[in-house]
Amino acid sequence: MDGSLAGAPGRHRRTALVTGGGRGLGFEVARALAEQGAHVVLACRSTERGRAAAARIGGRTDVVHLDLASLDSVRRAAAEVVDRYERLDLLVNNAGVMFPSRRRTEDGFEPHFGVNHLGHFALTGLLLCLMRQVPGSRVVTVASLAHRVGAGPLDETRARAADGHRSLAAYGRSKRANLLFARELQHRLAGSGAETVSVAAHPGLSATELWQGQTPAWLRPVSRGALHLLAQPPVRAALPVLRAATDTLLPGGSYLGPGERFESRGAPAPAASSRASRDALAQVRLWELSTALTGVTYGPSPSRSRADGPPAPAGR
Repeated sequence: MDGSLAGAPGRHRRTALVTGGGRGLGFEVARALAEQGAHVVLACRSTERGRAAAARIGGRTDVVHLDLASLDSVRRAAAEVVDRYERLDLLVNNAGVMFPSRRRTEDGFEPHFGVNHLGHFALTGLLLCLMRQVPGSRVVTVASLAHRVGAGPLDETRARAADGHRSLAAYGRSKRANLLFARELQHRLAGSGAETVSVAAHPGLSATELWQGQTPAWLRPVSRGALHLLAQPPVRAALPVLRAATDTLLPGGSYLGPGERFESRGAPAPAASSRASRDALAQVRLWELSTALTGVTYGPSPSRSRADGPPAPAGR
């Protein structure tokens, strides 16, 4: 695959939903999919921003209001999508927060965990009815290099903490949760005979609006230096996500990222991830916790012994 979004395989005559598609990485992914002929749905917290983005993208582009910090909003958005569309070929779980101002979500969750993981867990579960029987359909979950710094357990205490909104560790835990979720979802989809597959990708380093939150003072010089030396523009940072979304040869369980400079930039390639993000027991425990906290169930799924190893991902 070359270094431009125009060189990506297409999604002609298919429907794709991109969370956070109104700006940054999500906008670039949505625009590329639309250019390749997809019917794109932008799921955005700000419908005004979403409509402006849809006008810039053109083609068949719709907007749905989605606030991942509210499970009520997630349910309303999913109900609207199910009502409006007969099928969904692609779900890109892209939207996220980093160092937000709020201490908890509407439902009382630490905001990184609530928005980046629980909101997407609920949304995916509510939309799978449009995907399970669609050949070639896939869920793409956007992770981060920061998953490696997410120390600490993923439990209900952490999920409801009030001191994580300006914590790099809390952000990292939410991105570890993204990877655990993507891998457990693939295990369950494969075991249930669904047509849908689950893959993950990360963009490396890119100076998107995600960095415009209330970054802790100690991290600001570090982040400025890293972004200056290693970051790539959103149009290139979107490439691993776009390939994960469109490469029909990519098997379920794959994880992609930029292939150069410690995975900070470059063309898409298989990405490495921490041992903690590949822990099969942690995948099951997070799934059970997420089901309990959101009230969203995915229906019958294959059981997995807690002694089983993790599903074998493509790449490293």
